[in-house]
Amino acid sequence: MTKSAESTYDLVVFGATSFVGQILTQYLFDSYGVTGEVKWAIAGRSESKLSTLKSGLGTGADGLPVILADSTNDASLKTMCEQTRVVISTVGPYALYGEPLVKACVETGTDYCDLTGEVQWIRRMVDRYEDQAKASGARIVHCCGFDSIPSDMGVWFLQQQSEKTFGETCQDVRMRVKVAKGGLSGGTVASMINIAKEVAADPKLRKELANPFSISPAGHRSKARQPSLKGAEFDKTFKTWLAPFVMGAINTRVVHRSNALQGARYGTEFTYDEAIMTGAGTKGRLTAYGVTAALAGFLTASAIKPTRWLVEKFVPQPGEGPSPEAQKTGFYDIRFVGRTQDGKTMITKVTGDADPGYGSTSKMLGQAGMCLAFDVPADQPGGFLTPASVLSDKLLERLTNKAGLSFEVVETR
Repeated sequence: MTKSAESTYDLVVFGATSFVGQILTQYLFDSYGVTGEVKWAIAGRSESKLSTLKSGLGTGADGLPVILADSTNDASLKTMCEQTRVVISTVGPYALYGEPLVKACVETGTDYCDLTGEVQWIRRMVDRYEDQAKASGARIVHCCGFDSIPSDMGVWFLQQQSEKTFGETCQDVRMRVKVAKGGLSGGTVASMINIAKEVAADPKLRKELANPFSISPAGHRSKARQPSLKGAEFDKTFKTWLAPFVMGAINTRVVHRSNALQGARYGTEFTYDEAIMTGAGTKGRLTAYGVTAALAGFLTASAIKPTRWLVEKFVPQPGEGPSPEAQKTGFYDIRFVGRTQDGKTMITKVTGDADPGYGSTSKMLGQAGMCLAFDVPADQPGGFLTPASVLSDKLLERLTNKAGLSFEVVETR
């Protein structure tokens, strides 16, 4: 543990009244209560909203501690960090509101995790604060929701199984979303629109976002050319049409950073990409073209000021998202196909039992925070890490036992 075990709290949820923050707080309360071995608190800038959140959690929630902290007040953030070993942040878009808390955590040596999918912001945080995080011992772990735990831990699991079965890792891995049922949150849409705005304002950012190694350590690149699905394509392995997966832009980069931080465990010629399965035949092909066009249209309209207002008018607003029933009835099934250098193949799958973006994300994020608080060795160096590179087998155990995920080998040949 980076911070002393004498800290008042094991973890604090910052932004507890946000859409995801409320789901996460309910999950932690249902899982751990407020008087058990886990010492935790909720934090935010509005005392009245935090009180309302507490009152709706259930019997016994009166004892849940509340900390007032504001992302525009550095002193309040530092005071919060000094009281806890881990902070979980749900305050996005992170590119607009996230930096002050990261700064406070690295200054106080406090471990941190979030659910950002904003690759450009992660790059800035690494550039500005990694040296300081290493010096203070703070472990900063971004992307602990659907971006990018299923991808990052899915590849880690496949490679672990490949080493056991084949005696070597897979040099080429492809992730395919077989099915995912869930809804969008206003916070997620706001983050996507903000990225489009930044790209429109800074042409250099477009080139950076096209680089699959944009958040990897300096000097780390695969020797092999990386695949990049930009339109409809037929997948011979799964016999289905494919379309680009919007979250592949961040997931791919997290997976490559994990490979680098593990000493190129997956290989120096490792290749990786992601896509959505849209089905076989003409219907699958037309769906793939439709998904590709819709994604391109959304990003283009979000980047152009005259049409951005139209996008913002018809999408969920910050604080809005899928209903509790939609969260519970949601699910996902993701497949990975990996091939070794000599052609051996392994197919694995990762499934989740709730809406991927919110019901499942809240559980993954909560267990990532618990893993940082209780499972990471005290001598684990600080820095900007990834779920697979720092949480690895302990997180896999927590995800399967407490977060409704499953990791399975489907086929080897």
